[in-house]
Amino acid sequence: MLVGGTAAWPLAARAQPTNKIARIGFLGSATAVGSSHSVMALREGLNALGYVEGKNIIMEFRWAEGKYERQLELVADLIRLNVDVLVTHGTPGTQAAKRATTNIPIVMAISGDAVATGIVTNLGRPDANVTGSTYFLPQLNVKRLELLKEVLPHVSHVGALSNPANPVSTPIISAMTAAAPPLKLEVEVFKVNGPSDFVGAFEAVVKSRVKLWR
Repeated sequence: MLVGGTAAWPLAARAQPTNKIARIGFLGSATAVGSSHSVMALREGLNALGYVEGKNIIMEFRWAEGKYERQLELVADLIRLNVDVLVTHGTPGTQAAKRATTNIPIVMAISGDAVATGIVTNLGRPDANVTGSTYFLPQLNVKRLELLKEVLPHVSHVGALSNPANPVSTPIISAMTAAAPPLKLEVEVFKVNGPSDFVGAFEAVVKSRVKLWR
């Protein structure tokens, strides 16, 4: 069910380590703790290609900790360090990096539908300096609605938690609300900007007598 896509640049050859110490800037939308597994996977992948921190690469990390308004400031800080490449983890950070530079290569570790959010216009031929991996989250969430209706055919109302500050939320909710009527469903959106909003959102769901679905 998880549908993914990859935007890739044509490569003449597999990347090989050189004598140069490259500087990698990592911009995370969440927290260091919450993204630890992703960072570990990145390090393992780099090590497999012969890139070792302190030997031939230096990694600089910046974390927005869910405060998306800080992304431009954080990416500007990384650019001042003269990073050779920017790795972004999350749609907001990727958008910020794209706005900040047209020269430094940007690699999306993950993005929630790069086409729908305007990061690239074409997966096969990504724009300018952006490449990486993306997920078709609008289509994925429509499929979740379909499966929910199949498993629980009596359900008529669905609650969807959404972070309006995250750009990918708009195409996700639009896709869900468009797909709901043929399934005889009504989607009610509850806004969650951060962890502190979950209690209020769940209380609102209960008051609305909505079958909760995330």
